[in-house]
Amino acid sequence: MMAATKRIALGAVVTALIAGLAGCSGPGGGSAGPAPGAGEKSAPGAEGNSPAAAPKGAVNLIGDGSTAFTGAQPKLPRAKRLKPGQKPPQFVVFSWDGAGEDSQKLFSHFRAVAKKYDARMTYFLSGVYLLPEEKKELYEPPQRAAGRSDIGFNDAEGIRDTLTELRAAWLDGNEIGTHFNGHFCGPDGVGSWSVEEWKSEISQAKSFVKSWKTNAPALKGEAPLPFDYEKELIGARTPCLEGQKNMVAAARTMGFRYDSSGVGNQVWPAKKEGLWDLPLQLVPVPGRAFETLSMDYNFMFNQSGTTQGDPDKHQYWGNQMRDGLLQAFDRAYNGNRAPLIIGNHFESWNGGTYMRAIEETIKTVCTKQDVQCVSFRQLADWLDAQDPEMLARLGTLKVGQKPEPGWTAFLAGTTPGKAAGSPVPARPADQPADKGSEGNAG
Repeated sequence: MMAATKRIALGAVVTALIAGLAGCSGPGGGSAGPAPGAGEKSAPGAEGNSPAAAPKGAVNLIGDGSTAFTGAQPKLPRAKRLKPGQKPPQFVVFSWDGAGEDSQKLFSHFRAVAKKYDARMTYFLSGVYLLPEEKKELYEPPQRAAGRSDIGFNDAEGIRDTLTELRAAWLDGNEIGTHFNGHFCGPDGVGSWSVEEWKSEISQAKSFVKSWKTNAPALKGEAPLPFDYEKELIGARTPCLEGQKNMVAAARTMGFRYDSSGVGNQVWPAKKEGLWDLPLQLVPVPGRAFETLSMDYNFMFNQSGTTQGDPDKHQYWGNQMRDGLLQAFDRAYNGNRAPLIIGNHFESWNGGTYMRAIEETIKTVCTKQDVQCVSFRQLADWLDAQDPEMLARLGTLKVGQKPEPGWTAFLAGTTPGKAAGSPVPARPADQPADKGSEGNAG
């Protein structure tokens, strides 16, 4: 399987707005668990039971049998509208860019972590992780020769391992999104693609998921993915957070409901161009006078600027990321209750310290009262279920701002004020000025 370093095109491509908007790597981490029972937390502010799954053994193959319809997704409760004056839950989204399983076994590891702490997550799959190296010419990236990819392709073992995790993740109630395919960043990367080129990239990302049995005949005996990817795929994050405008223009015609390729503050989200805009967020960097994006790459960039920094500082750097995320959580949880959105990669940068930071964050926040650790799909479902006027009122709250009259009085009102929006503060003096970075978004 491709080496992790092959999938991390870091190096000189650090042209970032906020410390390199968000790094990217490839596949890489346990198991998932039972639906919440009596006395356990339910998923996204949901009341009532999960939608019924298909009868056991009911499998309707799609296409060449790479995917199948198996009924409603298990362990995915229905979202319910808040009652007038009801305080919103604190949502936290943990998401993974370029999700796939490699020798690090980080996909499987964090799937187990999610199960342990009753969390559901979003895995943004890179389509080329289901395309074998010998069939790489099937990928025709925009503005490049067929068979090009900045994160490589996969082998049969890597595809099999990734499929195993994708199946289990979905059955655990997690979401399978897309990180597209070749991960091209920089001046001639995805940021230069037209709407039609993005449509091609999206179509190819779908195709590699829907036809892995054809493309990797050695795996024909493997079980199908238990979902229809045309219906499952409702959101994405672009490579390096570049190309968002044209990607969204393409995606909104292809079944997408949200995008997480932007940069924002910890305020309540709104729709942009017809899709929920659920950006990575600016969060504190303890001990520093600026904030950075809520992603492992951005902390790494600000701390060492390299994936192989001083070993004596690894623990400090991991603690700094963990504590920054916890500070961001606290100001939302005790303030405006805006969803906290966190992005990561299955990586071992600086000795794996960021993976430790994320796991400790999950353990701390997902166990708190009124907290729901959810996928983007669950968050979008919840937002769609709410009274638009109530969401507009929530949107008037600034970062960390708690309603002065109290939640009941604040949300029982009828006249929303002006939305706070998501302005991006000025670039810190010690960070690059150009927009984008190798790992803008995973």
